[in-house]
Amino acid sequence: MSAASREAGVSGIPSDGLPVSGRIHHVATVVRDLDAAVKFHAEVLGLPLEQIADVPSQEVRIAFLTAGDSKIELVAPTNSTSGVARFLEAKGEGFHHLCLEVADIDAELQRLAATGIQLINAVAVEGVEGPVAFLHPKSCHGILVELIEAPGGPAWKRLGYGDPAQLRIR
Repeated sequence: MSAASREAGVSGIPSDGLPVSGRIHHVATVVRDLDAAVKFHAEVLGLPLEQIADVPSQEVRIAFLTAGDSKIELVAPTNSTSGVARFLEAKGEGFHHLCLEVADIDAELQRLAATGIQLINAVAVEGVEGPVAFLHPKSCHGILVELIEAPGGPAWKRLGYGDPAQLRIR
């Protein structure tokens, strides 16, 4: 890699990269049968189940399992017409997205947009575990990337979240 490439970074992102807060928040997989997938992850892989929730706004039912300092999110469609249902039909079960934690999601979205990254969400929206936004796979080498704001960050108040310890399903 040339010095100019290192300085400019990949895809125009500065070489210091995305200022994540030190962790992958979760990796998400799409599944047909949430209960069977939870049973496998909990009983066979030994991952503790954190929560199961319906997310009507996204037409999915999800489960979070703890994996060290990160999580695995299992996502199952609740109908045959949702985006996740179409994904499942086209690609089958498996990897869906990578979620990175950031300190200030709206600032990161502005910075990424300024570098030419295609955003699915121009501002953070309500997510199960805090403010979230997605980056288009076309700008991320084919990977759907989700950003989530660290607990108590600036978008928490704007979106009406209360105490981060008291997350609510939206």
